[in-house]
Amino acid sequence: MAGSQKCLATSALNMPFQFTIGRPVEAAGVGLHTAVQSKLRLVPAPAGTGIVFRRTDLDGFCVEAHVRNVARVSYATSLMKQGVLLSTTEHLLAALYSCGVDNVFIEIDNLEVPILDGSAQPFIEMLQRAGLRRLRRRRTYLKVVRPLEVSDGDRRIGIYPHEDFLVSCFVDYAHPKVGRQEIEIRVNRDSFGRELATARTFGFMSDFEGLRAMGLIRGGTLENAIVLSADDILNGPVRFPDEFVRHKALDLIGDLALIGRPLKARVVAHKAGHALHTQLVTRLLADPTLWTETTAETEREDVGVPVLRAVVPAPAAD
Repeated sequence: MAGSQKCLATSALNMPFQFTIGRPVEAAGVGLHTAVQSKLRLVPAPAGTGIVFRRTDLDGFCVEAHVRNVARVSYATSLMKQGVLLSTTEHLLAALYSCGVDNVFIEIDNLEVPILDGSAQPFIEMLQRAGLRRLRRRRTYLKVVRPLEVSDGDRRIGIYPHEDFLVSCFVDYAHPKVGRQEIEIRVNRDSFGRELATARTFGFMSDFEGLRAMGLIRGGTLENAIVLSADDILNGPVRFPDEFVRHKALDLIGDLALIGRPLKARVVAHKAGHALHTQLVTRLLADPTLWTETTAETEREDVGVPVLRAVVPAPAAD
């Protein structure tokens, strides 16, 4: 059985039944952009619920994690419903999606998800503590059958038919510590935890004053983001030599989670960001000729609920 569970841990996104978490778990911290302190609690939810934020400071007002509720995408993905805002959702959503969590209530007592260390790793650790519980309802996938591409100048993103879920990202920054970086990954719980979860958000000192003037990154510190000067990294070492593109892939997965169903597709992002990610999702869902709904056909009866294995952070670059 232990060997079967280890194998299944790499393929949770292909499980035919929906999952929620096993028990409530909590975390707290500061928001990257607002600097507000917030407490976050993940709570099991029944089949068919989806991922739903509940503002406990506003009588439990619910905001579904769906692209129809996207409010703005400037340096983070924010959701809004009837004037109730939730900011910087992408890292948490990426962890939930990649770990195969279909249904969960996210209770939060302020308007921004805490940034924690700037990566998705603290959320992976929350899910490890919570465990997973299989539900009786079958999981429905959105399977792309025709390609869709969206572009803005030299920035572009496309989604293409595939039997699994793959993401490919390319970035090109005129900085000696970044430059051109590219990654492609078949996304599952194991690969996400090993290759992407620990990759942190990043920013440039040259942008600092302008972003502060826009009311952004008020909670940013050297402890929750990689900060780059004109020619160096102020708070190295990095966790991967290409940590920057890995974090972009993490953000992309979090934004794709706003589809509301697991994907069977290959997504290729070239110098894209939150705006293009969410534009792609909106256009995809608006055209049902581009996709079909499908369910997994079989499940091994000898395998129980998949286990969330411990994730060992990648070694620092030399």
